[in-house]
Amino acid sequence: MYSLVRPLLFALEAETAHHFTLATLRAFDGLGLIPAAATAPDNCARSIMGIRFPNPVGLAAGLDKNGEYIDALGALGFGYLEIGTVTPRPQPGNPKPRMFRLPGADALINRMGFNNDGVARFVANVERSGYRGVLGINIGKNFDTPIERAADDYETCLNAVYAHASYVTVNVSSPNTAGLRDLQAGAALDALLSRLKRAQNRLAQAQGRYVPLVVKIAPDLDAAAVADIAHRLAAHRVDAVIATNTTLSRTDVATLPHASEAGGLSGAPLREQSNAVIRSLARALDGALPIIGVGGILSGADAREKIDAGATLVQLYTGLVYKGPDLVTECARALGTATAGTAASKAAGRR
Repeated sequence: MYSLVRPLLFALEAETAHHFTLATLRAFDGLGLIPAAATAPDNCARSIMGIRFPNPVGLAAGLDKNGEYIDALGALGFGYLEIGTVTPRPQPGNPKPRMFRLPGADALINRMGFNNDGVARFVANVERSGYRGVLGINIGKNFDTPIERAADDYETCLNAVYAHASYVTVNVSSPNTAGLRDLQAGAALDALLSRLKRAQNRLAQAQGRYVPLVVKIAPDLDAAAVADIAHRLAAHRVDAVIATNTTLSRTDVATLPHASEAGGLSGAPLREQSNAVIRSLARALDGALPIIGVGGILSGADAREKIDAGATLVQLYTGLVYKGPDLVTECARALGTATAGTAASKAAGRR
């Protein structure tokens, strides 16, 4: 069915189509018109971070920034959802247009800029949801918060969402907030993680519930940088790592319309770059913590590549734009008989 609808959606401006699709999905869900998603094979379940994921295919952050569509998205067969990125205060994001399709490459470029309604409204939306599955919440900093005070914003968000999350992802890798990627390396990463781990421990004691802390990293890193990040994540006892966010590279799309637009590139051209980072992480971590793979998954075979590279779970975003919701079931079935990579298996066994 999606193949029939897609030309109509692609006739709309990309961000307009995005909001129209989500609003329509929510309306259909409210009327009970979303067909039941195909059940994933029984051997799909994965247990990492002390959480049981009914299948390893999740929704990547960025699709539902405000937690407005949780119930409808939860009906599509995902094993888990990750929503956000949310910031302490509302912010409009970057000027429009800020999302562009590259159909010749099954890709998107976006420079959204953490547009969201702020953490107070976000939490209210989550509280209204009837979704009872695994829910990751992705947190970030406001664009106008100085980088030296970024930890204040992350801790504010962590405090606000902790009680509502299955896990919390620290987004230090979006290319669309100035200076943000400076937080994913060296002393800046150490300082941020030290602060957030202290907050996590305090919240766990106060609420009697440990919520895992995950870090999402960029693809635009060489092997040495990945190894350094891996060492720091393990040293701070971070619970998992998501690889990867969008890329600034245009190597494979340079001749296509919109390729010169600023922002992060996602979709098929990111696939191998993401896989390379996953492989580097798997070698550097040697099972110290699990990896969640995202970037360029447009088929079940693509999802298997992420697992073979060392991931335990995967996430989808741009693939949904080009392939539709059936991609969720296709990937879950493809991973039904997949075994996690050696490093990921070790990590899963330790959780």
